[in-house]
Amino acid sequence: MSTDNLATSKTPVTSLADHGGSSIRWAISDTLTIAQRNILAIVRIPTSLVFALLQPVMFVLLFRYVFGGAIHTPNGIPYVDFLIPGILVQTTIFGAVGTAIGLAEDLQRGLIERFRALPMARMAVLGGRTVADFLRNILVLIVITVVGIAVGFRPSGGVLPYVAASLIMLLFAYSLSWGFAYIGLKAPNSETAQAMTFPLIFPLTFASSIFVPVETMPGWLQAFAKNQPVSQTADAVRGLMTGQPIGNSAWVSIAWSIAALAILAPLATRAYRRVI
Repeated sequence: MSTDNLATSKTPVTSLADHGGSSIRWAISDTLTIAQRNILAIVRIPTSLVFALLQPVMFVLLFRYVFGGAIHTPNGIPYVDFLIPGILVQTTIFGAVGTAIGLAEDLQRGLIERFRALPMARMAVLGGRTVADFLRNILVLIVITVVGIAVGFRPSGGVLPYVAASLIMLLFAYSLSWGFAYIGLKAPNSETAQAMTFPLIFPLTFASSIFVPVETMPGWLQAFAKNQPVSQTADAVRGLMTGQPIGNSAWVSIAWSIAALAILAPLATRAYRRVI
């Protein structure tokens, strides 16, 4: 039986201990069940997945073949090798926006209210949503990597650094998804949730080192663009994938991610408890 069908049940809420196992084990099981439900929703509505894949592919083609010839990169790196790691970071961040939209839709449809009637861990809704978006980001990362290689990207850093770079960007996007979860819980509908996220996302992604070297920006903007978390993550990912020095960018990005999780996860949790 699907989770949506189960959500219509009026079974009284029982404690997790009544399941016959530890509360932690059942909380994890409930979270994975909700994550599976969210992933199935993406599969059953392929247009959302196509859009999630089409947008970054269009960015790759646009900057690779239209703007790439006018952008000069440091250390003689081909622009395609500079671009693709940045696009990957941007794509995983944009993918995390789905957390806000998905939660707002569930609230608007009354689905979260129906989940209250089930004997399940209450936080499984938030955990399942963020885990599902994390898994979707992995798929998008693989697809954009293949597209990048097709247009000339050559990750010369090696396999293990590439995996490390992927984990850094996925961790960063996952930490942001908790902030987007808070927005989704506060928004009255999915359209408003989407509108609320983009004023936050666009300054961080475009005023960063994702598409162009920070040194090409006006002096007054460089200090912000160089030190903000998206640039630190992009620099770490780009350096690991291309075999270039990364300084302490990787550790700074990880620190940003941990700090964001420590702040945003409790914030989203508090908002969710008020909703239910």
